[in-house]
Amino acid sequence: MTTTTNVTQKKKDRPNLNERIADLPLPIKVVLWILFALFLFALPLLNIPFITTPDSDFGGVLFTVSTYVLVALGLNIVVGYAGLLDLGYVGFYAVGAYTVGVLSSQHGSLPWLWCVPVAIAVAMVSGILLGAPTLRVRGDYLAIVTLGFGEIVRLTLVNSQWLGGAQGISNIPRPPGIELFEVPSIDWSTGVPVVDLGTTTTFLKFGISDFIPYYWLALVVIALVLVFDILVKNSRVGRAWEATREDEDAAELMGVPTFRFKLLAFALGAAIGGLSGALFAGKSGFINPQSFELLLSILFLAAVVVGGQGNRWGVILGAIVVSYFPERFREFADFRVLVFGLALMLLAIFRPQGLLPPRRTLRAKRADARQHVLEEGEAGA
Repeated sequence: MTTTTNVTQKKKDRPNLNERIADLPLPIKVVLWILFALFLFALPLLNIPFITTPDSDFGGVLFTVSTYVLVALGLNIVVGYAGLLDLGYVGFYAVGAYTVGVLSSQHGSLPWLWCVPVAIAVAMVSGILLGAPTLRVRGDYLAIVTLGFGEIVRLTLVNSQWLGGAQGISNIPRPPGIELFEVPSIDWSTGVPVVDLGTTTTFLKFGISDFIPYYWLALVVIALVLVFDILVKNSRVGRAWEATREDEDAAELMGVPTFRFKLLAFALGAAIGGLSGALFAGKSGFINPQSFELLLSILFLAAVVVGGQGNRWGVILGAIVVSYFPERFREFADFRVLVFGLALMLLAIFRPQGLLPPRRTLRAKRADARQHVLEEGEAGA
């Protein structure tokens, strides 16, 4: 009995993949990250079979996936780090997009690049205005309030002619670009990879027919947001969020100004959502209220929950799952939505902590398993 207990305990104590990667020497990790980044930038040009989307433009799908990733990173600050349930996050996404549309097309002619910082600031202010009166409530009440915020934003867009009304805003300028050189893609039609010089992408040319440069731009923005996310999470602010999430009353007793840090989480999450909306407006050139329906908020939250709330790499994986697979299996028409919903249900049942749960969850599970093994050993003795 003791031997079996020891073997079981050793299996529980084995390091997982994340811990093994973390133990690698720094130069090796840097090389791996560089290779992975190069692969991501080359992905829309490689046209890898079984990964490309035959019924949709692959570059456009990758851009959509990248916007979901960016939104999931912002929502993870609110839901995963601070433990606040937000069901109206699409409102910040819409605020960022419409700020760009109003300043660049509807009531102004500013370049897209100048509108992006304003969109981030306006989204952040909207997060503060929403959070200041509502963050004093918790749980289900906070979820209801944020849900109402998302719908208020959408209905305001529909009924306000100053914002374009139901027709939306068109002729939004695109990001500034420079035609530097052309990059060929890979053709797999013969079964082997062949360089296709007839199908090329102009580097840093943001047009209306090729969406790959938009995907590259979104990747750069995601990298910057990830650096910001890591720095904030490892700071005093991140520790205050974790304390607030685990036990807000205990954190207050320990001197943590929980309301201030929750408001900061709302503001930072809203700013990243507004940035993602600005990218969406610059790529599409046209926005209307139907682009920001409640379903998007549900999908954004699903990405965080499916990936593992509190784990930045988990929410990235969750965003990819939520946004990519419905496009990849578009040939199945309406059945793809049914299968996707069933997959989410099974995941919630058999993997409730998410695909990549945060380390605190893994540590808690290991501690529970170790305690259970010790209790079994004592009972057997």
